Amino acid sequence: MTLRAPFAKMNGLGNEIIVADMRGRSDRVTPAAALALAADKDTHFDQIMAIHDPRTPGTGWFVDILNSDGSSAQACGNGMRCVVQALAAENGQTLFTFETVAGILNAELHRDGLISVDMGTPKFGWRDIPLAEEFRDTRAIELQAGPIDAPVLHSPSVVSMGNPHAIFWVDADVWSYELDRIGPLLENHPIFPERANITIAQVTSRDAMTIRTWERGAGLTKACGSAACAAAVAGARTGRTSRSVELKAPGGLLRVTWGDDDHVVLTGPAEWEFSGQFDPETGIWARETEDAR
Repeated sequence: MTLRAPFAKMNGLGNEIIVADMRGRSDRVTPAAALALAADKDTHFDQIMAIHDPRTPGTGWFVDILNSDGSSAQACGNGMRCVVQALAAENGQTLFTFETVAGILNAELHRDGLISVDMGTPKFGWRDIPLAEEFRDTRAIELQAGPIDAPVLHSPSVVSMGNPHAIFWVDADVWSYELDRIGPLLENHPIFPERANITIAQVTSRDAMTIRTWERGAGLTKACGSAACAAAVAGARTGRTSRSVELKAPGGLLRVTWGDDDHVVLTGPAEWEFSGQFDPETGIWARETEDAR
């Protein structure tokens, strides 16, 4: 029988996260376990952040990320904030260096409880995003949803924040769009060979925007950190906003700053819900004081 691993059910602005402690182990959280946990209403999640022992000198931990459909994810800003809070509660540390499949990430826990994560540098080349065909200017590509003569959404900005994003700019309220219907169609559009996160963004001032996101591999989410970063970068790149923006997601507010060093820093909260143990192979789990279910 597989030894159980500790986990914490958390959220970053409503983005549901499981932080799994896989340190000292050689196994990984399986897609089957992810699907089982996602199917349970108590452990339903958008991403699993599995903390492993470091693989690279100079880093403290390697973080493996899984979506609720069992697929792998390259980046999750809200999830990284949850990881920081979990580790800080354990050791009192305030500065962190992580490795993910998207690269090295630094993070900081501030005195006010907010957490900043350096999400790295954005990429705009069509091969880097990636796209299935060449677009020389990825500030707006030829892609639309709805009738050809009256598209509901069109001409998104596309960017990679370690994972692919498409941002559709709208003038109307972001809640007036059926993202639950449009999102999966656009996520799986042939132009995105690795699928894509789909965000609807309404700029409300030079320093603020409202967003809703259909998250690749997870669906509608109350907040997506990498999508917030992608929207902020795309807003600045297209001249719609400044390089430091407050983003209002369904779950609350995030701050994103695209620095002069080209790094994108995401700042926001994280919240603990409950702790337990689980089988990384099957997803069978129990709260700290309960039998396995």
